[in-house]
Amino acid sequence: MFQRWIDDFKTNTSTTLRLSGLVAINIIALLIAGVFLCAAGFIAIAREYGSIYACLAGAALFLVVALVVLAIHGEQKRRAEVRRKEAAKRTSQSILTDPALLATGLQLVRVVGIKRLLPVVVLGGLALGLMASRRDHSDDDADGET
Repeated sequence: MFQRWIDDFKTNTSTTLRLSGLVAINIIALLIAGVFLCAAGFIAIAREYGSIYACLAGAALFLVVALVVLAIHGEQKRRAEVRRKEAAKRTSQSILTDPALLATGLQLVRVVGIKRLLPVVVLGGLALGLMASRRDHSDDDADGET
């Protein structure tokens, strides 16, 4: 049984390493091609307009590329934060509305009795409220710092 898992792990690992190596070689080839394209563009602009304008055109091109990448990164970061907050909200709501949890709570009330269980429920609700307020304040602090 374990031998099959080990063999599967070895096969998956070797496949992943081979594919990663091919991706790395492809990235290097694309970088070299990009360098030659930039050099060709620089030479063409330098012949037509001079070397100063060729340098300025290259700088403008890479500035635009950097700004586009920065905008994409910011948007992905914002979306990831929204997804994280929505997942946390769904998790906190689903715990309290879980039917199995409610059924267990009702069964516990029947067995122990409401008079003995009431102080525990009140303390638990207080602790839950304090934890929720601390989480909200820490999210506000994190948003204010960035």
